[in-house]
Amino acid sequence: MAIAGNGYACKINSVYQPARAPAPRTRKYTEARASWTPLTGASPTALAVKFGPRQRSPHCLLVKEHRVREGPGAAHPPRRTLFVLNIPPYCGRESLSRLFFSCGPVQSVDICDKPEIGEKTETLKSKFFNLKTTKGFRVAYVVFRSPAGVQAAKALSQRGPLLISTESHPVKTGISKWITSYAASVVDREELKAEVDAFMQDYDKQIAEEEAKAVEEEGVPDEEGWVKVTRKGRKPGLPRTEAANLRVLERERRKRARKELLNFYAWQHRETKREHIAQLRKKFEEDKQRIALMRAQRKFRPY
Repeated sequence: MAIAGNGYACKINSVYQPARAPAPRTRKYTEARASWTPLTGASPTALAVKFGPRQRSPHCLLVKEHRVREGPGAAHPPRRTLFVLNIPPYCGRESLSRLFFSCGPVQSVDICDKPEIGEKTETLKSKFFNLKTTKGFRVAYVVFRSPAGVQAAKALSQRGPLLISTESHPVKTGISKWITSYAASVVDREELKAEVDAFMQDYDKQIAEEEAKAVEEEGVPDEEGWVKVTRKGRKPGLPRTEAANLRVLERERRKRARKELLNFYAWQHRETKREHIAQLRKKFEEDKQRIALMRAQRKFRPY
């Protein structure tokens, strides 16, 4: 490319090659880039960890101070929360709490699939029905009791690889882990029955309060003068059971089949005849083979 005297660009002994379009970004790259969007400040620090003393190659955890404003009473307060990325599946809450215990007292450890802005931790109300397991590599929010714990956690990278499974605190793997998981899956019937009964009592109490509130507000106009009217029929609604749903679907299917016009057009007649002839030919060939087999069995009798 050269500049002519008139100020226009001209091409000298070169072949024009259009600029290549950038390669499309994969979904994994987009999610990884979006996961760091709410995190502002310096780049994360790499913290080397190993599963045990026999492991040669370490694994790197990425740690960074969590600076997202979540409002008052947030589960992850700023300046006291450490954001940890690239957590392997075998590293749980107890292991993370033990890894960062030397930096200061740990208040809580929350592990989730991916980071979200303003994420709130839900308290587990049930012992049997809130078992949400996360698979694969995860992220965690480690909340310290003082801001000094976050700064001390960033300096852990200078000590060398930390051990996740030690002799005093081993991480169960293999058959021992399967045995523990199976033992935890066995449910105590008495505890389960007590929890279900307590839940149903709370539910009935909530329904009774809602009905009493609806009776009190019946006929009372609101701020704009509108009166809410609720229709109450004699027949109760359909039960939300699987059998009732199947009956409704079957009734709708029969109704839809009655509305469809069969053999209304000429091409529908031709298709129906063609399918009928094909079925007759197929049946004829099958009968022919069966008759030939019967004849062969009748003729050939060596004994």
